[in-house]
Amino acid sequence: MLVAAAVCPCPPLLVPEVAAGAAAELDIARAACTDALGVLAAARPDRLVVVGPAEQSGRGTHPEGTRGSFRGFGVDVEVRLGSAGDAEAQVPAPASERSLPPSLAVAAWLLQRIGWSDAPIEGLGVGEPLAAERCIQVGREIAAGAERLALLVMGDASACRTLKAPGYLDERAAPFDAEVARALGAADLAALKALDTELASELKASGRAPWQVLAGAAEGTDLAGALLYEDAPYGVGYVVATWS
Repeated sequence: MLVAAAVCPCPPLLVPEVAAGAAAELDIARAACTDALGVLAAARPDRLVVVGPAEQSGRGTHPEGTRGSFRGFGVDVEVRLGSAGDAEAQVPAPASERSLPPSLAVAAWLLQRIGWSDAPIEGLGVGEPLAAERCIQVGREIAAGAERLALLVMGDASACRTLKAPGYLDERAAPFDAEVARALGAADLAALKALDTELASELKASGRAPWQVLAGAAEGTDLAGALLYEDAPYGVGYVVATWS
């Protein structure tokens, strides 16, 4: 049963070494993510599942201890899912070992940053084209059982908020992001389930599928939502919210 959830954005720029000289620009977002993870810890879950968007190679489950890195973004930073304080996290992974997709690597970095040790962790990479009903069903399956489950849900809103955004300016982006922020802040399952899959894809909203997994997992609960952060630095919508 789902007892708590945190929703965080997943840009590698959250990692200061990746952002370099611009790191301070996301300080408020990082602080909001830290607060959101505190809500998960306070719920005392038996298990934490981290859900994030993934390309083909990163889809599926990632057990505790799976490694990731930000070398693809120009920095030699290693992370490991559930490896808070583990010296082995600094050891390069074998070339043949499956690695975390970027969204889950960001989650692993956030969890290591707070020294998460409150519950066992596993990761789930979901494909961005995954149909809404399938996402919802995945959420239901994750939440089935008597254990106390927490979710850390990674994903960005639209990438089309400004002319310099990755997806250029799209007038539909701001209203879409506003509804996403409202729904996540209100724990509105119906609204999340009804998100337009095609529109989300056109707006490059990577969080659509993970948010719908969350909506499925939260069925039958009475969790209350709280919106901790909503902004669009670099023209990309970032939302931090908690459900508890």
